[in-house]
Amino acid sequence: MTPEKNKPAAPSLEITLCGIKMRSPLITASGAFGYAFEAGRVADFDFHSVGAVCLKSVTAQPREGNRPPRVAETPAGMLNSVGLQNPGADYVVKMYLGMLKNFDTKFIASVAGFSVDEFALAAEKMAAHPSISAVEINMSCPNVNGGRHFASDAAEAAKVIRAVKARCKKPVFAKLAPTPDGIREIARACIDAGVNALTVGNTFVGMAIDVKARRPILGNNFGGLSGPAIRPLAVYNVHLVYQVASKAKVPVIGCGGVATAADAAEIMLAGAAAVQVGTALFANLHVSADICAGLKRYLAEQNEKNISAIVGTLKLN
Repeated sequence: MTPEKNKPAAPSLEITLCGIKMRSPLITASGAFGYAFEAGRVADFDFHSVGAVCLKSVTAQPREGNRPPRVAETPAGMLNSVGLQNPGADYVVKMYLGMLKNFDTKFIASVAGFSVDEFALAAEKMAAHPSISAVEINMSCPNVNGGRHFASDAAEAAKVIRAVKARCKKPVFAKLAPTPDGIREIARACIDAGVNALTVGNTFVGMAIDVKARRPILGNNFGGLSGPAIRPLAVYNVHLVYQVASKAKVPVIGCGGVATAADAAEIMLAGAAAVQVGTALFANLHVSADICAGLKRYLAEQNEKNISAIVGTLKLN
């Protein structure tokens, strides 16, 4: 045999998430990648580096969002208070989703609402498009009034999932609020309601103050904190939910502060089957390719053939 034939196969990053075949476990987080066509305008962006793109959240009706300023940089991340600005589900379906056929990856719709019916209606409209492989229910946005109501009450969370499942024939993911208190109860309620996967979690509520003006920097006063500062909290939340979800064989999607291959591996060891990358994209739009390359090196070092082999293999002291 030639040396080439004796060479072992490179580790694989391919996964299957709720029946969706993805070339890697990396998913761009909702709100960090727009509606995909914007990044598609960057000539050298490699859609092959992500297993899926989670689109910006949409609501059944258009929303103007919060007043500016909407973003504030922090020493280890950023605060955002966009407030779910979007042109509404009908507009997104008509004007944006048709362009997704030009990009070779999977797409997940993110929907939000302020009532059970609003969630279900937005999900139904988005899921009907052939470019959409799954729907993520953003029930935990921290910077709109009542934004976390559905993610902090198990009964209300279950109502949303049941309503969406009744009108959406594609896999449904629930995006949970990232707080250890009660997160397992919410996860159980969503699982019992038929959710297909759990995204853990969203940004943490935070505030930045202009000390000279003695006023909040954000126009909405507070916003969602993301970036490296929250990664240890995200890892802990992922592990808490994994303890519940693994028994029901429901996959967990982890996110929070992922910027390197080591960050992604840490989230997966804690129990995540897939990993979302968000804030890091603002600093480097191509960070997903770097993370994929690093994950392959990590798997080779660990003598693992497939990325799924590391999921939930954390060994507690």
